[in-house]
Amino acid sequence: MKPMLIHNARVFCGINEEVIEDGTVWVANGFIRYAGPSVDFHHDGTDVEVYDAKGRFVMPGMTESHVHLSYNNAHPQQLNNQPLPLAMLDAVENARVLLGSGFTSAISFGSAQGLDVPLRDAINEGRVCGPRLAASDRDLGSTGSNADGTYGGDDSKKIIADGPWAIRKAVRSLAKKRCDIVKIFLDGEALNEYAPPGVLTYSDEEVDAAVSEAHIRGMRVVCHSRSAAAVKQAVRFGVDIIGHANYLDAEAVAMLEAERHRIFVGPGIAWEVSLLDKGAQLGLPRDAMEQRGYQREVDETIASVKRLRESNVRVLVGGDYGLNITPHGTNAKDLEYFVDLFGMSNVEALLCATRDGGAAANTDGMVGTLEDGKYADLVIVDGDPTDDVRVLQDHDRIVGVMKAGIMHCGLMQSNPYVPQENTIK
Repeated sequence: MKPMLIHNARVFCGINEEVIEDGTVWVANGFIRYAGPSVDFHHDGTDVEVYDAKGRFVMPGMTESHVHLSYNNAHPQQLNNQPLPLAMLDAVENARVLLGSGFTSAISFGSAQGLDVPLRDAINEGRVCGPRLAASDRDLGSTGSNADGTYGGDDSKKIIADGPWAIRKAVRSLAKKRCDIVKIFLDGEALNEYAPPGVLTYSDEEVDAAVSEAHIRGMRVVCHSRSAAAVKQAVRFGVDIIGHANYLDAEAVAMLEAERHRIFVGPGIAWEVSLLDKGAQLGLPRDAMEQRGYQREVDETIASVKRLRESNVRVLVGGDYGLNITPHGTNAKDLEYFVDLFGMSNVEALLCATRDGGAAANTDGMVGTLEDGKYADLVIVDGDPTDDVRVLQDHDRIVGVMKAGIMHCGLMQSNPYVPQENTIK
């Protein structure tokens, strides 16, 4: 692979809020070797591929922190309601779309039919295009939990285990499958009459069993925790990434602040907003969703994220894309929510998607910023997301996506099997 020199670029390294107006990025052997002002770069004479960015914006690849690549853009009751071979084809397509949208890393929050691990392996082997994937498997939950009962269905999306020893066995089975992530439900969902938010679905002893067994075996744990009680339970027993955290109280915020060096929170606000705005597509009109408490949940999430920001707890972009109301490829909509709902600046939202997401996705610190020695994962944008993050939702403005030094172009075309010239225009 010939080294690449990207010059005449506006470079956002993702370390802080600075944008280098005349920047250069040097990539060799899949790693960043320089990212900074052009005036400080000295070429050593190596034969390189030179790309004139023509003033375009170069930024780190983003991280989708709560991905469901096995979801097939369907009604929640019909997710993965298809044979395994077709489900895998959908997952491959979704991985390509996510990468083409500028997300070079992803953390799975649950995978139907155990698709994540073979998909991750195929991506790593270069057989299909996709982000760096921290792979999980089916959701782990208790009898009657959100994993067990919100939409019914078969066992393709869930592992039901009750009691610490059954949970340890389930976690060991996930380790045997070579999962990176264990996803566990600690409370429920407003649509689940048996386990709404605030009803803990696992005892402390059970959560301790899940987390300790996973960590012993080198896996991380992510959880669905909407209520303050479920968040506090997650923090106490060492969960690594908390999904949702909608209803925080002062004690929960203080506990998260004390563990902010190791823990991350992903609000996943797209689910609530989309249910309210588009729930009619699911047969769930807005007034019904408001009666179920989803407008309150949005309001509580906004207040909770404000408190997290004041406490310097890292907040992640992403969550529950892959439904018909939140289709794959619209993941960058999350940055707009961070600005419009959470009151962040455009740059703050970018840092959540790049620097902080990268720290959550790769514990070795190799992604999320453009720095010497890190993986060459970057996005070239025809526009300025520091001025308006909505530009990242326009796939035509994503000029190129580089992962591990390999530039991908044209990933969003409707038929990827049509031959194309894989060069930046």
